[in-house]
This record gives sequence, C-alpha cells and structure tokens, in this order.
Amino acid sequence: MPSQKITFQGHDGDRLAARLDLPEGPVLGHALFAHCFTCGKDIAAAHRIAQSLSIMGIAVLRFDFTGLGSSGGEFANTTFTTNVEDLRLAARWMHDQDMPPDLLIGHSLGGAAILKAARDIPSAKAVATLAAPHDPAHVTNNFSSSLKEIKETGQASVKLGTRSIPITEAFLDDLEGSKLDAALHDLDKALLVLHAPRDQVVGIDNATRIFQAAMHPKSFVSLDQADHLLTRKSDADYAARVIAAWAARYIDLPQPTPPPGAPEGVTRISEADPGGFLQEISVGDRHHLLADEPLAYGGTNRGPSPYGLLAAGLGACTSMTIRMYARRKGWPLEHVAVDVTHDKVHAQDAAPGGKARADRFTRVVRLEGPLSDEQRNRLLEIADKCPVHRTLEGSSTILTSFAD
Repeated sequence: MPSQKITFQGHDGDRLAARLDLPEGPVLGHALFAHCFTCGKDIAAAHRIAQSLSIMGIAVLRFDFTGLGSSGGEFANTTFTTNVEDLRLAARWMHDQDMPPDLLIGHSLGGAAILKAARDIPSAKAVATLAAPHDPAHVTNNFSSSLKEIKETGQASVKLGTRSIPITEAFLDDLEGSKLDAALHDLDKALLVLHAPRDQVVGIDNATRIFQAAMHPKSFVSLDQADHLLTRKSDADYAARVIAAWAARYIDLPQPTPPPGAPEGVTRISEADPGGFLQEISVGDRHHLLADEPLAYGGTNRGPSPYGLLAAGLGACTSMTIRMYARRKGWPLEHVAVDVTHDKVHAQDAAPGGKARADRFTRVVRLEGPLSDEQRNRLLEIADKCPVHRTLEGSSTILTSFAD
C-alpha cells in the first residue's frame, strides 16, 4: 500500500501531520479518517481500515489532530470544536488536491467529531463511526478523578494510558456545549454505526442513541468481542472489511479501464499480515475476498487457501458452462452443484510418463431436474469443456516481473 507523508494547515495555523494511503492501482474514491481521543493517525485500527479501503481503490487521509503525534500546536489549547475545524480543513485540503472525500470515518471521539463536521463536507456520501460517544462530554469519564482539580485550577495533567495530557477547563466547557442530535438528524448521508457490546470506555448505549437520532439510510454492526481501541487485529480487520463492503453501496466507484487482454481488470493480491499468510484480494474494483492457510500450516484459516481458490474457479466455471449449455438446449435442468477436491498424486496414477508428483482435481457434479440419461451424460461431457478445465489441462505461460 503506497503511503505519502503530507502536511496541511490546522485551525490555528500550525502544520498538521498526515498520511495519505493510496491504492496500488487507480484511485476510485477518497476517505477521511478521524482518530480516537489522544490516539493518533497510526493507531492499528486506522492503519487496517486504510489498508482495506485502499485495496478497493479508495485513498485514505488520516492525520494527527493539533498537538498530538507529529502535528504542531499545543493540545492544551485545543477543544472539541477545534478538532471539528481541523477535520473541515483536512476535507478542504483534499478538495483542493482534487480528491474530495466521499467517505468519512471516525473512531471514538473522532467519530463524534466527524458527525459534527459531516454537514460541512458536502462531497461525502457516507459516514462510518467506530465506538463513538453520543455525547462528546462522555470523554470526561476517562479522567473523572481530575475534574475537580481542572475546575478549581483551570487545568490538570491527566494520565491516559502511558501519556500525560493537559486538560483545560475550556476543553470541558466546550465538550458540555457540544451536542450531536441536530447534526445526526440533519446528516443527509448514509450512516454506519459500529460498536462493541463489551466496550468498557464508551458503552453500547451510545450506539443506540446515535442510531435513534439519525435518519435513514442507517446501519448498525456489532463488533462482538472487540475492545474500545480494536487492539485485537482480527477485530480491526473485521471492522475494516465491513466498512469497505458497506461503503461500496453508497459511493460511486467508477469502473477503471481494464488493461488490454484483461476484460475483468487486474486481480490484485496484497499481504494483510506479514506475520502470517493472510492475503487481501481485489478482483477489479467490486469484488474483495481473503486467502489464507489452514491453522495446521501456520495460517489463521480466515480465507480459502490458494488451492482452494483454484478449485473454486474450476467448480464455478464447470457449473456455469453446464448451465449455459442446458439453457441453450432448453433442457429441464433445475439446479447444478459441483464439489471439487485437490490433492497431489504419483504421476503414474495421473498420466503415464509424467513427473514424480502431479496435481489431481476430483470433480463431482450433481444435476437436478427431469433430465434423460442422454442429457445427463452430455452435460457431464460438457463439464470437461469449461475454459478453466482446459486451462488446467493445457499449458499456461506465466510472466513475472518487478513493479515499477
């Protein structure tokens, strides 16, 4: 996934550090991501979501809010309102670069901020929130023991995780005055709410209130066992794939011109887990799936193996070819199903004079309908004429080179 480091001007004139994650192929759409309270653009959930969206052709801008991460400015001088303004300026920068955001994504307090900013980003067609609070003031639960000191002295240093963050009374007052119901009612964009029932930081009731306040179209997806920060990789992966699949319904992703000789476009495979074998696959601009290895072979078994995908191609092509022939003949074929298994066999069991080991695909075809024996036998012959069957039986040329 190509990534560019960029900066743009924040609400107070300081430079905000951002990362623009780009697809390997054509850019078909654009997304803006807002990170969680005091986190940063490089949190694991943000990275995984950006990766999944880039695979489907969507470029993602994620940045550090003022005073956080690599961005300039002082966090002590920021408020929820200034975060919203930083988001508007990020969207404006994207627009000026001829990449207006189609999709807005916010995590935790970043989700609340993205909901507040959404009305001022007319290019966006869809908004997705992760573990977002209905009331931005909910964030004060993270430092409730320091509220008295902040009220009395005007500021306190609050420890969140391993970091000490300066929280001011102005920050608290701004949170108290920031409500989302009006923004949700007037959102005028598709909304996806993702939340974990066991979230100990922002309770699931927040998702209920956000969902009830918003108008249709709106969707809710439970993140089941996830924690607030989606620290478990499988949870971040799941959220990323859900957002990517959901967004495709509302964002107009133009069909890129396929390369010569490849009418279906490019099948692109991108490693999703350098520590394992999980791969994300994009076929053209609309179809996305996973490939993996079984647990016994060191994988996580979250997708079919490469040979499983090869067997699926053979089975699908067989079924389509049989259906096409029966339809053309007007035969009463009601349903067709194909089982395919793959194994390695000794060459003498496959073809005389072959190599020491050979691949064998075993295909079992089931036909339903009042077919005559002659028709059934003919359809079995037709199965051997499917293009993938012929490709596997014939000789193919594979040309490999490095990308530019």
